[in-house]
Amino acid sequence: MDDKKERSVSRMREEIAMFQPVLEVLKADPGEMGKLQAFLIENLTGNNKIIIDCVEQGKPFLASQFTHPVEILTAMDIPWYFHVQQQFAAGGTGGSPHTIEDLEAMDRLGVPADCCTLLRLLLYYQVAGLLPIPTAYLALTEPCDSVAGLHAAFMNHPDWRDVPVFEPDVPYHDDARAYDYYAGELRRMIEFITEHTGRTLDMDRLREVVTETNKGYELWIEYSELRRAMPTPHSYIMPLSGFYTLNTAGAGEPTKTEWYRDLVANAEARVRENRPEVPNQKIRLLWYDIQPMFFSELVPWLEQQWGAVIAMDMVSYCPHELVDTSTEAAMFRGLAKRALQHGPMIHQARGLVDNVISDIRRIVTDYRIDCVIFPGHMGHKDMAATASIARETCRELGVPFLYIGMDICDKRYTSVDQIKDKISQFFRAMKLG
Repeated sequence: MDDKKERSVSRMREEIAMFQPVLEVLKADPGEMGKLQAFLIENLTGNNKIIIDCVEQGKPFLASQFTHPVEILTAMDIPWYFHVQQQFAAGGTGGSPHTIEDLEAMDRLGVPADCCTLLRLLLYYQVAGLLPIPTAYLALTEPCDSVAGLHAAFMNHPDWRDVPVFEPDVPYHDDARAYDYYAGELRRMIEFITEHTGRTLDMDRLREVVTETNKGYELWIEYSELRRAMPTPHSYIMPLSGFYTLNTAGAGEPTKTEWYRDLVANAEARVRENRPEVPNQKIRLLWYDIQPMFFSELVPWLEQQWGAVIAMDMVSYCPHELVDTSTEAAMFRGLAKRALQHGPMIHQARGLVDNVISDIRRIVTDYRIDCVIFPGHMGHKDMAATASIARETCRELGVPFLYIGMDICDKRYTSVDQIKDKISQFFRAMKLG
């Protein structure tokens, strides 16, 4: 394999090497949670190994975004990777060991500093040759202007200029007409994949995959209901990882469904026996934005220092409707609706602010939330506009609201110590904990 291809998979190789010792420890002495955690690591590293093999052997694979239905890619038997997974995947272990050097190199690209750092990092990965160049690329142009700008930059980079790109046309509204239109876009996407990879879609196989995914969603809904319990059963690291497994790391595998059954069973036992993973819970909070990549530096502190647990969060709380598989048309309409309406950021930022208001109202009530923390990621300009509306909604509900102002990728913007200090002052002022 030439140097350019080897560099493109170097971060994936490092991820595998980083997680391997953790996996060995978990398998040697799993304890109650080790089995659940080991599966998550094997799921992540297993996908990395598949992509590395594709690069080495010249097999077709895709680069994709998290909104495209993974059921279609699984049913077509085409490997794929999610562009920014290397930053988020390492979040549970303190973030990528390259974060600081990547951020400093990113700064030298000349992209305006007020653009979303997550997208600027992705541009750096491309420029630095740290992304495997796929057979074809499934692009995304929603929910914000920065994503559209990123798409244009990717298309024009010398190394990616000849990579075929499919960009689905996304309607603005959420109604039957929009879902039917986007279902047509998904069919066009399938034709595009077939044209450039030779893989075809069998509808019976797609129905089989969607049926299995529905089982996972049913269990995820059940698990979300269990998080209403006081005390909540698990530390937040588990539901965050579980969401990634369900939504972005493949679909249709019975082993994943079985993992969700184990997760639900563990949560049920902890609720039934009043044996939460985090003892002495005092504050139930809603974290309403994307979690920072350095969340592993905040969650244990929240739980241990303040007895504060994230009872629900923006990423996990999506509609999670099951897809009707009775007819081909109904199945595509259901996948289209999920892609348009259910994903985090897409659900909140594409369309009307009513989604944010209704989410906060329901979560605060259903999960008996004591306070809402609004991180205020600097790249989410839509959330900056939404913050005052969210604050007013919380005021009407009588729930304390904290706006931090931070960068989910870059601790230089607001340091971990500064974030902790803001949260501590807020808890004290609101007489929480």
